Amino acid sequence: MRMRIFQRRHIGLHALLISGSLLLASSACAAIGVDLPSVKSAPEPHTSADEIKLAGDYFLGRGVAQDFTQSAYWYQKAAEAGDPNAQMQIGYLYDAGIGVAKDSARAAHWYQLASANGLPAAAVNLGILCFWGNGVAIDRQLAMQLFREAAAKGNGRAAYYLGNLYHEGVSVPQDEAAAELWYTRGAELNDPQAEYNLGVLFFDQPDHPHDLRKAAGLLRKSASAGDVPAMFVLGLLLARHPDRATSDGEAVALLNAAAGAGYWKSSMILGVLARDGKGVPMSHRDAYFHFRAAALHGGDEARSLLGKDLRILAAGLGPAQTAELDAQAENWQRQHHTVLGFVYKAGENQARFPAYALAMPENGAHAMQMLPAMPDESPQSN
Repeated sequence: MRMRIFQRRHIGLHALLISGSLLLASSACAAIGVDLPSVKSAPEPHTSADEIKLAGDYFLGRGVAQDFTQSAYWYQKAAEAGDPNAQMQIGYLYDAGIGVAKDSARAAHWYQLASANGLPAAAVNLGILCFWGNGVAIDRQLAMQLFREAAAKGNGRAAYYLGNLYHEGVSVPQDEAAAELWYTRGAELNDPQAEYNLGVLFFDQPDHPHDLRKAAGLLRKSASAGDVPAMFVLGLLLARHPDRATSDGEAVALLNAAAGAGYWKSSMILGVLARDGKGVPMSHRDAYFHFRAAALHGGDEARSLLGKDLRILAAGLGPAQTAELDAQAENWQRQHHTVLGFVYKAGENQARFPAYALAMPENGAHAMQMLPAMPDESPQSN
Protein backbone atom coordinates (compact mmCIF):
# COMPACT_ATOMS: atom_id res chain seq x y z
CA MET A 1 0.00 0.00 0.00
CA ARG A 2 1.27 3.46 -0.86
CA MET A 3 0.31 6.87 0.39
CA ARG A 4 -0.65 9.57 -2.05
CA ILE A 5 2.60 11.47 -2.01
CA PHE A 6 2.05 14.86 -3.66
CA GLN A 7 -1.61 14.69 -4.55
CA ARG A 8 -1.94 17.43 -7.13
CA ARG A 9 -5.34 18.65 -6.01
CA HIS A 10 -6.67 22.16 -6.07
CA ILE A 11 -9.25 23.14 -3.52
CA GLY A 12 -12.74 23.73 -4.85
CA LEU A 13 -15.99 24.36 -3.05
CA HIS A 14 -15.16 22.46 0.11
CA ALA A 15 -12.62 24.99 1.39
CA LEU A 16 -14.38 28.25 0.60
CA LEU A 17 -15.49 29.21 4.08
CA ILE A 18 -12.10 29.62 5.74
CA SER A 19 -11.30 33.02 7.25
CA GLY A 20 -7.95 34.71 7.78
CA SER A 21 -5.55 36.79 5.70
CA LEU A 22 -2.46 36.21 3.61
CA LEU A 23 -0.28 38.70 1.76
CA LEU A 24 1.82 37.40 -1.13
CA ALA A 25 5.54 37.93 -0.76
CA SER A 26 6.50 37.68 -4.44
CA SER A 27 5.41 39.08 -7.78
CA ALA A 28 5.95 35.70 -9.46
CA CYS A 29 2.19 35.16 -9.50
CA ALA A 30 1.17 38.62 -10.68
CA ALA A 31 -2.42 39.50 -11.47
CA ILE A 32 -3.66 38.58 -14.94
CA GLY A 33 -6.43 40.34 -16.86
CA VAL A 34 -9.68 38.41 -17.07
CA ASP A 35 -12.48 38.37 -19.63
CA LEU A 36 -15.93 37.95 -18.11
CA PRO A 37 -17.76 34.92 -19.54
CA SER A 38 -20.76 36.12 -21.51
CA VAL A 39 -24.29 34.95 -20.88
CA LYS A 40 -27.47 36.03 -22.65
CA SER A 41 -30.11 35.72 -19.99
CA ALA A 42 -30.18 35.13 -16.26
CA PRO A 43 -32.16 36.55 -13.34
CA GLU A 44 -30.55 39.55 -11.70
CA PRO A 45 -29.64 38.85 -8.06
CA HIS A 46 -29.21 41.74 -5.66
CA THR A 47 -26.21 40.73 -3.54
CA SER A 48 -23.02 38.71 -3.87
CA ALA A 49 -24.60 36.03 -1.68
CA ASP A 50 -27.50 35.85 -4.15
CA GLU A 51 -25.06 35.59 -7.06
CA ILE A 52 -23.18 32.77 -5.35
CA LYS A 53 -26.41 30.91 -4.64
CA LEU A 54 -27.51 31.32 -8.25
CA ALA A 55 -24.12 30.06 -9.41
CA GLY A 56 -24.57 26.96 -7.28
CA ASP A 57 -28.10 26.49 -8.62
CA TYR A 58 -26.83 26.55 -12.19
CA PHE A 59 -24.00 24.19 -11.35
CA LEU A 60 -26.37 21.61 -9.86
CA GLY A 61 -29.38 22.28 -12.07
CA ARG A 62 -31.33 23.12 -8.91
CA GLY A 63 -34.50 24.99 -9.90
CA VAL A 64 -32.93 26.00 -13.24
CA ALA A 65 -31.50 24.13 -16.20
CA GLN A 66 -27.99 22.95 -15.38
CA ASP A 67 -25.55 25.32 -17.07
CA PHE A 68 -21.88 25.44 -16.08
CA THR A 69 -21.31 28.55 -18.19
CA GLN A 70 -23.90 30.54 -16.26
CA SER A 71 -22.57 29.08 -13.02
CA ALA A 72 -19.14 30.48 -13.87
CA TYR A 73 -20.70 33.78 -14.93
CA TRP A 74 -22.36 34.33 -11.56
CA TYR A 75 -19.36 33.19 -9.54
CA GLN A 76 -17.26 35.70 -11.46
CA LYS A 77 -19.79 38.48 -10.94
CA ALA A 78 -19.58 37.89 -7.19
CA ALA A 79 -15.79 37.65 -7.45
CA GLU A 80 -15.54 40.99 -9.23
CA ALA A 81 -17.65 42.50 -6.45
CA GLY A 82 -14.90 41.43 -4.03
CA ASP A 83 -16.28 38.24 -2.46
CA PRO A 84 -13.14 36.16 -1.66
CA ASN A 85 -15.04 32.85 -1.63
CA ALA A 86 -16.34 33.52 -5.13
CA GLN A 87 -12.86 34.65 -6.19
CA MET A 88 -11.43 31.31 -5.19
CA GLN A 89 -14.29 29.44 -6.80
CA ILE A 90 -13.99 31.15 -10.18
CA GLY A 91 -10.26 30.56 -9.92
CA TYR A 92 -10.93 26.86 -9.53
CA LEU A 93 -13.35 26.84 -12.49
CA TYR A 94 -10.65 28.42 -14.69
CA ASP A 95 -8.14 25.98 -13.23
CA ALA A 96 -10.27 22.93 -14.07
CA GLY A 97 -11.93 24.31 -17.20
CA ILE A 98 -15.52 24.08 -15.94
CA GLY A 99 -17.96 26.51 -17.55
CA VAL A 100 -15.05 28.52 -18.94
CA ALA A 101 -12.02 27.72 -21.06
CA LYS A 102 -9.25 26.22 -18.96
CA ASP A 103 -6.82 29.03 -18.16
CA SER A 104 -4.25 28.57 -15.39
CA ALA A 105 -3.09 32.18 -15.60
CA ARG A 106 -6.59 33.45 -14.86
CA ALA A 107 -6.89 30.88 -12.11
CA ALA A 108 -3.72 32.29 -10.55
CA HIS A 109 -5.14 35.81 -10.77
CA TRP A 110 -8.27 34.87 -8.84
CA TYR A 111 -6.42 32.72 -6.31
CA GLN A 112 -4.09 35.63 -5.64
CA LEU A 113 -6.99 38.02 -5.05
CA ALA A 114 -8.78 35.53 -2.80
CA SER A 115 -5.68 34.89 -0.72
CA ALA A 116 -4.97 38.59 -0.40
CA ASN A 117 -8.59 39.03 0.69
CA GLY A 118 -8.31 36.58 3.54
CA LEU A 119 -8.47 32.96 2.34
CA PRO A 120 -5.43 30.85 3.24
CA ALA A 121 -6.99 28.01 1.24
CA ALA A 122 -6.64 30.13 -1.91
CA ALA A 123 -2.95 30.60 -1.11
CA VAL A 124 -2.62 26.81 -1.10
CA ASN A 125 -4.15 26.64 -4.58
CA LEU A 126 -1.84 29.41 -5.72
CA GLY A 127 1.10 27.56 -4.22
CA ILE A 128 0.22 24.47 -6.25
CA LEU A 129 0.21 26.53 -9.45
CA CYS A 130 3.58 27.99 -8.52
CA PHE A 131 4.94 24.53 -7.65
CA TRP A 132 4.04 23.05 -11.04
CA GLY A 133 4.43 26.21 -13.12
CA ASN A 134 0.81 26.25 -14.29
CA GLY A 135 -0.10 29.74 -15.47
CA VAL A 136 2.91 31.20 -13.66
CA ALA A 137 6.66 30.60 -13.59
CA ILE A 138 7.78 27.61 -11.53
CA ASP A 139 8.71 28.89 -8.08
CA ARG A 140 8.85 26.07 -5.53
CA GLN A 141 10.35 28.20 -2.82
CA LEU A 142 7.40 30.56 -3.11
CA ALA A 143 5.08 27.55 -3.05
CA MET A 144 6.72 26.39 0.18
CA GLN A 145 6.35 29.87 1.66
CA LEU A 146 2.66 30.00 0.72
CA PHE A 147 2.07 26.57 2.25
CA ARG A 148 3.90 27.54 5.47
CA GLU A 149 1.99 30.81 5.83
CA ALA A 150 -1.33 29.11 5.17
CA ALA A 151 -0.51 26.33 7.67
CA ALA A 152 0.41 28.94 10.27
CA LYS A 153 -3.05 30.43 9.78
CA GLY A 154 -4.70 27.08 10.47
CA ASN A 155 -5.05 25.55 7.01
CA GLY A 156 -4.70 21.78 7.35
CA ARG A 157 -4.27 21.08 3.66
CA ALA A 158 -1.22 23.32 3.57
CA ALA A 159 0.28 21.22 6.37
CA TYR A 160 -0.56 18.10 4.36
CA TYR A 161 1.33 19.41 1.32
CA LEU A 162 4.32 20.33 3.46
CA GLY A 163 4.32 16.78 4.79
CA ASN A 164 4.36 15.47 1.23
CA LEU A 165 7.30 17.70 0.30
CA TYR A 166 9.35 16.47 3.26
CA HIS A 167 8.32 12.89 2.53
CA GLU A 168 9.53 13.20 -1.07
CA GLY A 169 12.48 15.49 -0.39
CA VAL A 170 11.25 18.11 -2.87
CA SER A 171 12.53 21.66 -2.27
CA VAL A 172 13.65 20.48 1.20
CA PRO A 173 15.88 17.62 2.40
CA GLN A 174 13.93 14.37 2.69
CA ASP A 175 12.90 14.01 6.31
CA GLU A 176 10.32 11.39 7.31
CA ALA A 177 10.10 12.70 10.87
CA ALA A 178 9.30 16.21 9.61
CA ALA A 179 6.78 14.75 7.16
CA GLU A 180 4.99 12.95 9.97
CA LEU A 181 4.96 16.11 12.07
CA TRP A 182 3.30 18.03 9.25
CA TYR A 183 0.79 15.23 8.63
CA THR A 184 0.04 15.26 12.36
CA ARG A 185 -0.47 19.02 12.25
CA GLY A 186 -2.77 18.65 9.24
CA ALA A 187 -4.76 15.95 11.02
CA GLU A 188 -5.07 18.18 14.09
CA LEU A 189 -6.57 20.77 11.73
CA ASN A 190 -9.03 18.13 10.44
CA ASP A 191 -7.62 17.81 6.93
CA PRO A 192 -8.86 14.48 5.50
CA GLN A 193 -5.80 13.95 3.31
CA ALA A 194 -3.42 14.42 6.23
CA GLU A 195 -5.56 12.06 8.30
CA TYR A 196 -5.38 9.53 5.47
CA ASN A 197 -1.59 9.68 5.12
CA LEU A 198 -1.07 9.51 8.86
CA GLY A 199 -3.50 6.62 9.13
CA VAL A 200 -1.62 4.71 6.42
CA LEU A 201 1.63 5.26 8.32
CA PHE A 202 0.18 3.64 11.42
CA PHE A 203 -1.54 0.85 9.47
CA ASP A 204 1.19 -0.91 7.54
CA GLN A 205 3.79 1.51 6.20
CA PRO A 206 7.19 -0.20 6.19
CA ASP A 207 9.70 0.97 8.81
CA HIS A 208 7.02 2.73 10.86
CA PRO A 209 5.54 1.53 14.17
CA HIS A 210 2.07 0.08 13.66
CA ASP A 211 -0.88 1.18 15.78
CA LEU A 212 -4.19 -0.17 14.48
CA ARG A 213 -6.24 1.86 16.95
CA LYS A 214 -4.71 5.12 15.77
CA ALA A 215 -4.83 4.03 12.14
CA ALA A 216 -8.52 3.11 12.30
CA GLY A 217 -9.41 6.35 14.08
CA LEU A 218 -7.60 8.55 11.58
CA LEU A 219 -8.88 6.68 8.54
CA ARG A 220 -12.44 6.72 9.91
CA LYS A 221 -12.31 10.51 10.28
CA SER A 222 -10.95 10.90 6.76
CA ALA A 223 -13.48 8.51 5.26
CA SER A 224 -16.33 10.23 7.10
CA ALA A 225 -15.24 13.53 5.57
CA GLY A 226 -15.48 12.01 2.08
CA ASP A 227 -11.95 10.82 1.27
CA VAL A 228 -12.47 7.80 -1.00
CA PRO A 229 -8.98 6.25 -0.63
CA ALA A 230 -9.51 6.35 3.14
CA MET A 231 -12.77 4.43 2.67
CA PHE A 232 -10.85 1.72 0.81
CA VAL A 233 -7.93 1.49 3.23
CA LEU A 234 -10.17 1.52 6.29
CA GLY A 235 -12.35 -1.17 4.71
CA LEU A 236 -9.23 -3.26 4.09
CA LEU A 237 -7.98 -2.71 7.66
CA LEU A 238 -11.34 -3.76 9.13
CA ALA A 239 -11.56 -6.79 6.84
CA ARG A 240 -8.19 -7.91 8.19
CA HIS A 241 -8.95 -6.89 11.77
CA PRO A 242 -12.72 -7.16 12.39
CA ASP A 243 -12.23 -6.33 16.07
CA ARG A 244 -11.56 -2.71 15.04
CA ALA A 245 -14.95 -2.32 13.34
CA THR A 246 -17.78 -0.38 14.93
CA SER A 247 -20.36 -2.72 13.39
CA ASP A 248 -20.45 -6.08 11.62
CA GLY A 249 -21.02 -4.54 8.21
CA GLU A 250 -18.66 -1.56 8.41
CA ALA A 251 -15.84 -3.05 6.33
CA VAL A 252 -18.11 -4.18 3.51
CA ALA A 253 -20.01 -0.87 3.49
CA LEU A 254 -16.75 1.08 3.15
CA LEU A 255 -15.45 -1.20 0.41
CA ASN A 256 -18.74 -0.89 -1.48
CA ALA A 257 -18.55 2.91 -1.21
CA ALA A 258 -14.99 2.95 -2.55
CA ALA A 259 -15.88 0.52 -5.34
CA GLY A 260 -18.79 2.75 -6.30
CA ALA A 261 -16.34 5.65 -6.52
CA GLY A 262 -14.28 3.75 -9.09
CA TYR A 263 -11.61 2.03 -6.97
CA TRP A 264 -11.09 -1.31 -8.65
CA LYS A 265 -8.95 -2.68 -5.82
CA SER A 266 -11.95 -2.27 -3.56
CA SER A 267 -13.99 -4.42 -5.96
CA MET A 268 -11.17 -6.95 -5.86
CA ILE A 269 -11.25 -7.15 -2.05
CA LEU A 270 -15.03 -7.53 -2.13
CA GLY A 271 -14.50 -10.46 -4.48
CA VAL A 272 -12.00 -12.04 -2.10
CA LEU A 273 -14.43 -11.69 0.81
CA ALA A 274 -17.26 -13.28 -1.18
CA ARG A 275 -15.00 -16.06 -2.46
CA ASP A 276 -13.77 -16.94 1.03
CA GLY A 277 -16.97 -16.19 2.96
CA LYS A 278 -15.15 -13.70 5.17
CA GLY A 279 -17.49 -11.12 6.67
CA VAL A 280 -20.14 -11.95 4.04
CA PRO A 281 -21.85 -15.17 2.95
CA MET A 282 -19.70 -17.26 0.63
CA SER A 283 -20.93 -16.67 -2.93
CA HIS A 284 -19.11 -17.62 -6.12
CA ARG A 285 -21.57 -15.48 -8.08
CA ASP A 286 -20.76 -12.38 -6.05
CA ALA A 287 -17.04 -13.18 -6.14
CA TYR A 288 -17.09 -13.50 -9.94
CA PHE A 289 -19.09 -10.28 -10.31
CA HIS A 290 -16.69 -8.24 -8.16
CA PHE A 291 -13.59 -9.75 -9.78
CA ARG A 292 -15.02 -9.10 -13.23
CA ALA A 293 -15.88 -5.49 -12.35
CA ALA A 294 -12.35 -5.01 -10.99
CA ALA A 295 -10.81 -6.53 -14.13
CA LEU A 296 -12.84 -4.24 -16.38
CA HIS A 297 -11.82 -1.16 -14.42
CA GLY A 298 -8.26 -2.04 -13.42
CA GLY A 299 -6.89 -2.93 -16.83
CA ASP A 300 -3.82 -5.12 -17.30
CA GLU A 301 -2.79 -5.05 -13.63
CA ALA A 302 -6.20 -6.22 -12.46
CA ARG A 303 -6.51 -8.86 -15.18
CA SER A 304 -3.10 -10.23 -14.26
CA LEU A 305 -4.05 -10.50 -10.60
CA LEU A 306 -7.54 -11.90 -11.13
CA GLY A 307 -7.28 -13.97 -14.29
CA LYS A 308 -6.82 -17.31 -12.48
CA ASP A 309 -9.68 -16.66 -10.04
CA LEU A 310 -12.00 -15.65 -12.87
CA ARG A 311 -11.22 -18.79 -14.85
CA ILE A 312 -11.78 -21.07 -11.85
CA LEU A 313 -15.03 -19.35 -10.87
CA ALA A 314 -16.29 -19.30 -14.47
CA ALA A 315 -15.72 -23.04 -14.78
CA GLY A 316 -17.83 -23.66 -11.69
CA LEU A 317 -20.61 -21.25 -12.61
CA GLY A 318 -21.01 -22.35 -16.21
CA PRO A 319 -21.46 -20.32 -19.42
CA ALA A 320 -25.01 -19.06 -18.76
CA GLN A 321 -24.32 -17.60 -15.31
CA THR A 322 -20.95 -16.28 -16.44
CA ALA A 323 -22.50 -14.42 -19.36
CA GLU A 324 -25.19 -12.96 -17.08
CA LEU A 325 -22.61 -11.76 -14.56
CA ASP A 326 -20.36 -10.39 -17.32
CA ALA A 327 -23.25 -8.23 -18.54
CA GLN A 328 -23.97 -7.01 -15.00
CA ALA A 329 -20.29 -6.18 -14.42
CA GLU A 330 -20.10 -4.30 -17.71
CA ASN A 331 -23.17 -2.28 -16.77
CA TRP A 332 -21.63 -1.57 -13.37
CA GLN A 333 -18.42 -0.39 -15.00
CA ARG A 334 -20.30 2.00 -17.29
CA GLN A 335 -22.02 3.56 -14.30
CA HIS A 336 -18.88 3.82 -12.12
CA HIS A 337 -16.04 4.39 -14.56
CA THR A 338 -14.99 7.75 -13.08
CA VAL A 339 -12.40 7.46 -10.29
CA LEU A 340 -13.38 9.83 -7.49
CA GLY A 341 -11.03 11.20 -4.87
CA PHE A 342 -13.65 12.84 -2.67
CA VAL A 343 -17.40 12.59 -2.29
CA TYR A 344 -18.90 15.45 -0.29
CA LYS A 345 -22.29 15.49 1.33
CA ALA A 346 -24.54 18.52 1.55
CA GLY A 347 -24.09 20.45 4.77
CA GLU A 348 -25.22 23.63 6.37
CA ASN A 349 -23.70 25.69 3.53
CA GLN A 350 -25.46 23.77 0.74
CA ALA A 351 -27.46 26.81 -0.31
CA ARG A 352 -24.24 28.68 -1.06
CA PHE A 353 -21.89 25.85 -1.96
CA PRO A 354 -23.62 22.59 -2.97
CA ALA A 355 -22.62 18.98 -2.41
CA TYR A 356 -20.35 17.51 -5.09
CA ALA A 357 -17.64 14.99 -5.85
CA LEU A 358 -14.08 15.41 -7.10
CA ALA A 359 -12.73 13.13 -9.82
CA MET A 360 -9.06 12.19 -9.90
CA PRO A 361 -7.08 14.21 -12.49
CA GLU A 362 -6.11 12.56 -15.75
CA ASN A 363 -3.51 13.16 -18.47
CA GLY A 364 -1.15 15.13 -16.27
CA ALA A 365 -3.78 17.61 -15.04
CA HIS A 366 -3.32 19.08 -11.59
CA ALA A 367 -6.85 20.16 -10.73
CA MET A 368 -9.45 17.56 -9.90
CA GLN A 369 -12.73 17.77 -11.78
CA MET A 370 -15.73 18.80 -9.71
CA LEU A 371 -18.86 16.76 -10.41
CA PRO A 372 -22.37 17.72 -9.29
CA ALA A 373 -23.63 14.13 -9.21
CA MET A 374 -22.37 11.34 -6.96
CA PRO A 375 -22.92 7.58 -7.30
CA ASP A 376 -25.29 6.18 -4.70
CA GLU A 377 -25.62 2.55 -5.74
CA SER A 378 -23.81 -0.37 -4.14
CA PRO A 379 -22.32 -3.10 -6.35
CA GLN A 380 -24.65 -6.07 -6.23
CA SER A 381 -24.73 -8.98 -8.63
CA ASN A 382 -28.42 -9.69 -8.07
